Amino acid sequence: MLDPPLAPFLIDPEISKAETPPAAFYSDARWFRQIRDSVFGRGWHCIGLSRGLEAPRAVRPVTLLPGVLDEELVLVRGDDGTLRLLSNVCTHRGMLVVEEAGTCDALRCRYHGRRFSLDGCFRSMPKFESVEGFPTERDDLRSLPVVERNGMVFGSLDPDVEFDAWFAPVTERLAGIDLGTLTGHPERHHDYEFEANWMLYLDNYLEGFHIPFIHPELAAAIPMTEYQTELLPSGTLQIAGAHEDDATAFAPVGDHPEAGRAIAAWYFWLFPATLINVYPWGISLNMVEPLAPTRTRVRFRSLVGHPHLLGSGAAADLHQIELEDEAAVIATQRGLLGSIYQRGRYSPPEEFGVHHFHRLLLERCAIVG
Repeated sequence: MLDPPLAPFLIDPEISKAETPPAAFYSDARWFRQIRDSVFGRGWHCIGLSRGLEAPRAVRPVTLLPGVLDEELVLVRGDDGTLRLLSNVCTHRGMLVVEEAGTCDALRCRYHGRRFSLDGCFRSMPKFESVEGFPTERDDLRSLPVVERNGMVFGSLDPDVEFDAWFAPVTERLAGIDLGTLTGHPERHHDYEFEANWMLYLDNYLEGFHIPFIHPELAAAIPMTEYQTELLPSGTLQIAGAHEDDATAFAPVGDHPEAGRAIAAWYFWLFPATLINVYPWGISLNMVEPLAPTRTRVRFRSLVGHPHLLGSGAAADLHQIELEDEAAVIATQRGLLGSIYQRGRYSPPEEFGVHHFHRLLLERCAIVG
C-alpha cells in the first residue's frame, strides 16, 4: 500500500505572520525521506579532517551520512599532492575497494582483483580479455567534488552551489584573524547520539534566545545584549561579543566587520548541516548527521591553534553546553510526538535565523509559498 501524500504547509516569508512547521515535520518518515532526497544529496558536507591524509598515496574510506545517503567513498592523496574523493564501490560487482586507512600505490579490490590508479581510472582486471567493449568510463571509480579548507575536508555528491560561494562567509570573517596553526586534537573529538530530529537540533542552534534559560554559564561568559545573527545566502552567522575585560577574545582590526569589538565566538551554520564554531583557541567543527526521523548524531571535531586558550570564554565547557542543548531538544521531540501541539509562532527579533532555515528547507523541497 502506498503512503498517503504529505500534508503540505507554508511558512510565510514575513516572520511576523509566519507559523513554525507542524509537529509531524519532525517525526514523519515521509518528510525525512523527502528532505534526504531533495536536500542532502545536493549539499556540501564535511567528511572529516585532513590530518592523516597529508602524505602522497594516503587513503581513507568514508561513509557519507550513514543512515541518510549511505554513500561509500574514499579519500585519496595522489602522487601529485591532489586530494580526490572517489566512489569506493568496485565497478565490477560492487565490493568496497578500500576497507581501512593507510597508504598504497594503487587501489585494488580484494574480491576479484580489479585495480584502479589513485585518480580512480581503471587499470586492469583478470580474466576479462574476451569482454567486448571493455573497459569504458563506467569502469572507472566516479570522482566527486572535494575541497580542503582550514584542516577540514568537504565533499558533495552533486552540489547545487559552488563551494567557494557556500564557504565565502567563513573565509571573509577569518581573513586577518590569527588562529595559529590549526591541528586536529583527537582527544577532544566526541560523537553524540540522541533521540530527536536533526532539525530540532538546528532550530536550537540557530537562535541565542534560549541561552539565558538553558546555558547559565555561557550566558555569564558573553554579554547577551551584543548577541547578533546575520542571514547568509546558504546559512547564518551568529556573533557572540565578549566582555571588555576578556583578554582571550578576538580583537579584529582594519576593515573587518567586527573591527573595534571584542568577540568571543563566531558561530556559522552552512546549509544543510555543517556547524563551524570559531573561538580564540581554534575551531570546533560540528557535523550534524540525521540517523532516523527522531535520532541524530553530532560529531564534534576540534582544530586547535592556540592550546593555551582552551577552557576559557564562550567555549569553556563545550561538553556541558552540548548536554544542555540535547536535553532541550529531546524534551521538545517528546512534546511534538503528542497530538495536542500543532504549530507555533516565531519571535521576530530572536528567531529569524530559525525562520530562514525553515524557508531554505522548504525551498529545496519546492513547496515554499
